[in-house]
Amino acid sequence: MDAPKFRELYLGIAPGRFHFLKFILEGYDGLAILSSVDGKMGTVRLRYPVESEPLLFELLSALAPGLSRYAQKLM
Repeated sequence: MDAPKFRELYLGIAPGRFHFLKFILEGYDGLAILSSVDGKMGTVRLRYPVESEPLLFELLSALAPGLSRYAQKLM
């Protein structure tokens, strides 16, 4: 049996939105694993199975306005 293939995606988000993104991703069991690379800068890493990519990117596109570093400054 082949081991699942994973990809990595690095994102810059508003530092205060890390827990929100983690909470959302936990609702999609097995979609992606979120970890912080630089908490002060809001740099995060997502590891995800290749087959999850379409759903993950659709979800991230929908969430992007609320995760943006710049949106946080405007609020």
